[in-house]
Amino acid sequence: MQLLLIIFIIGLIGMLCGAIIYIAYVRVPHKVPGLRRIDEINSFLPGMNCGACGYAGCFALASELVNNPEKADVISCPMLAGDKEAIKNLEAALGVSIDPDSLSKKAMLHCTGNSEILFEYTGTQTCKAAALQAGGFKRCPYACLGLGDCMEACAYDAISIDKEKGIAVIDYDKCTGCSLCVKECPQNLIEMVPGKTKIVFGCNYGELRPIAGRERCDTGCTHCRKCFNACQYEAIVWNKEKAEPEFIADKCTFCGDCIEVCPNDTLKFFRTPDQPSTE
Repeated sequence: MQLLLIIFIIGLIGMLCGAIIYIAYVRVPHKVPGLRRIDEINSFLPGMNCGACGYAGCFALASELVNNPEKADVISCPMLAGDKEAIKNLEAALGVSIDPDSLSKKAMLHCTGNSEILFEYTGTQTCKAAALQAGGFKRCPYACLGLGDCMEACAYDAISIDKEKGIAVIDYDKCTGCSLCVKECPQNLIEMVPGKTKIVFGCNYGELRPIAGRERCDTGCTHCRKCFNACQYEAIVWNKEKAEPEFIADKCTFCGDCIEVCPNDTLKFFRTPDQPSTE
C-alpha cells in the first residue's frame, strides 16, 4: 500500500512538472528578444562563417550589427564586398551607408623567396612541422617554407606553390579575403590588406640587426627608410616600432618612386598600374 502511495505521489509530481513545462512553452516567447532581427540581418550575410570580419561567424557579426548598427561602415566582411544586393539590403535594414571599398581584403605574403636553404628537410611535409625544427630549414628565420599549409587551407584555389622559389604565391584575382590562410602560416607571413593596396612589402624580417647565422635574404628590408623619404605623396608612413614602411593605398599614385629607390628590391607593385583594382 505504501509503495502504491509513493508511485502515485511521484506520478503526480511528474504530471505537475509536465503541466508547468507545457504552460511555459505556450506562454513564454520562443525567441530571445531581438533574435528575429538578428536572423534578418544574418540572412543578408554570406554565411561562410570564415571569421575574416573579426567575429566568430556571420551570426555573431549580425548580432553586433543589430546592437551597434553604426559599426556597419567600419566592420570588414570581404566575402560581402562583391555582393551589391546584399549590401543594399543591409543598408536598408540597418539605416546606414556602407562603403563597399572598405569591405574588400586580399591576402599578402611578406616574403620574396630568396632565402638560402640551410639543410634538406625530410620530416613531415608541413610548414608547421618544419618550423618546429630550429625555426625552419632556411637561413632567414621568417622565410616562407613553401610546404603549402596555406594552400591547403584556401578553399578558392587562390594559393599555389612556386617550386623554383619554394614559396607560396597568391592569385589576387581569386583571393576572396576570407583570411583562412593567415592562421595556417607558422611564420606569420600572411597579412590581410585592403583590396585597393598598390604596393607589396616582401619582407617580414623585423630585427634591425641580423640574427647570427639566420640573416635576412638579399631582398630583405634593411630598414634604410629610402622608400619613406622618396614618397612625395605621404603614401608611406614609417612604423617606428617595427622600423618598417606602411603604405596608404588611397594616397599612392602608382609613381613607383619607392620601388625604384629600394636597394634590395623588397618592394613591388601589388598590381600593375594598368590592371583593374582588386576592390
